[in-house]
Amino acid sequence: MKKNVGGIDKNIRLVLGIAIIVFGYLNNSWWGAIGIVPILTSLIAWCPFYVPLKISTLLKNDKS
Repeated sequence: MKKNVGGIDKNIRLVLGIAIIVFGYLNNSWWGAIGIVPILTSLIAWCPFYVPLKISTLLKNDKS
């Protein structure tokens, strides 16, 4: 898997994932479990939805 999620994108995904989990918890809903997806894509720096669209949010100096 080639990384395709850059720094700002990672941070947004992490915050959004936590917010979804908290929202689900506060509303006693299992839908909060969906927040795991953006957190995981943030941690592994790879998004499967970006692959067919050939999108990458990595900057040139982010590639490692």
